[in-house]
Amino acid sequence: MLITDVSAAANRRAQRVMPMGNTRSSAFAAPYPIYLASGEGAYVTDVDGNRYLDFQNNFTALIHGYGHADVTSALLAQLMKGLSFANPTFPEIELAELLCDRVAHFEHVRFTNTGSEAVMMAIKAARALTGRTLVAKCEGAYHGNYDAVEINVSAPPTRWTDGCGGCSLEHDGLAASVAQQTVAIPFNDIENSDRILSAAGCDLAAVLIDPLPSRAGLVQITPEYLAYLRRWTSARSALLISDEVLSFRLGYTGAFGESSIKPDITAFGKIIGGGLPIGAVAGGSDVMKVFAPLGKRPHVAHSGTFTANPMTMVAGLAAMAAMTKDEFQRINQLGEDARRGLADAFRSAGVTGAVTGTGSMFRIFIGAGKISSYTDAHLASRHSATLGDVIRHMRDRGVLISQVGLGAISTPMTPTDIGMLAAVFEDALRAVVVRAHARKEGAADEP
Repeated sequence: MLITDVSAAANRRAQRVMPMGNTRSSAFAAPYPIYLASGEGAYVTDVDGNRYLDFQNNFTALIHGYGHADVTSALLAQLMKGLSFANPTFPEIELAELLCDRVAHFEHVRFTNTGSEAVMMAIKAARALTGRTLVAKCEGAYHGNYDAVEINVSAPPTRWTDGCGGCSLEHDGLAASVAQQTVAIPFNDIENSDRILSAAGCDLAAVLIDPLPSRAGLVQITPEYLAYLRRWTSARSALLISDEVLSFRLGYTGAFGESSIKPDITAFGKIIGGGLPIGAVAGGSDVMKVFAPLGKRPHVAHSGTFTANPMTMVAGLAAMAAMTKDEFQRINQLGEDARRGLADAFRSAGVTGAVTGTGSMFRIFIGAGKISSYTDAHLASRHSATLGDVIRHMRDRGVLISQVGLGAISTPMTPTDIGMLAAVFEDALRAVVVRAHARKEGAADEP
């Protein structure tokens, strides 16, 4: 059993000054989370001195893991010059140039502090440019903390064939009017999406998509569905917004850089900050001009005390410069190896399960043979307690993945690390699932 006494004490201390001892809901764990003290390469060490191979990477943001030499050097150099200023700096231009040079449909970039803020600004831009309010998003897709997109994220799947579905507010604190501002559509379902979108008609300002929605199962958007949404939005002068906060790590040019189908606006972040807080909105100059401070109306005001701060800009510039085409290809291959190894572990242990994802990301589901929709992912959540036990067993064996089974590859990782992931996962399946099944069968055989 892993010794985590210092983490337990830290949580008791935290509960005296924070609700449930927590600031990030995503980091909450019962009875308490593991508190981390340091990271090096692909590994992290907790406050009790336990060392782990980390596939969490701060929820996929740390594509280089911990202590990347170029990122560290850039931060140390900027630290001596200044943390933040009220005026722009050269690093802001340099990171924007790198991003626009890589992605052909990025002509202008606007930086924010978080992915949630980037999505919010993209939606505000769409509303300003179209003069409309209504937004459509896919059921099961998480787009951050902006009110308009906090619907139908983890609610029970909609029975789309029974009608137009509905809008389920995700959390308390949201105004009831949100339900009149946003509609949900079924991911990768052209027929039912068309029925719902056509009912909304020309009231829609934008359709918001995630190329690889993690909450909907980490299933990739189909080319056919993407093409349909592009046709629909173009025909009605609505905007197509791509939320690539998570999926910008799929390749050198992001999720859609090599696609013939381009979104009007892209919201992204995570890996482009080198481990520091960041978000960004990008698109063609005709769309992005809505943010120009001296431009004619419509105009969307956007500022932020720490937006484009030089520490984040230099870290992001160093991190992205190190992500060459070859490096993306290498970690994406490791991702493929990881998904294959995890699937082999399911078969070897004789446990029903599925592994989804693409590029350098994966997600594990227990009790489901196939995940192809939000409905499949939601049904698999019935086995969340078992999955939680498996993830804790893996943690106790020195491997960290997120509490929902999501994992990401970082550049310090090697094939040996991927082999460790698969081996520890199979051991966890045998220790948790197989033994539990054996105990259940043994109890049934007792007179």
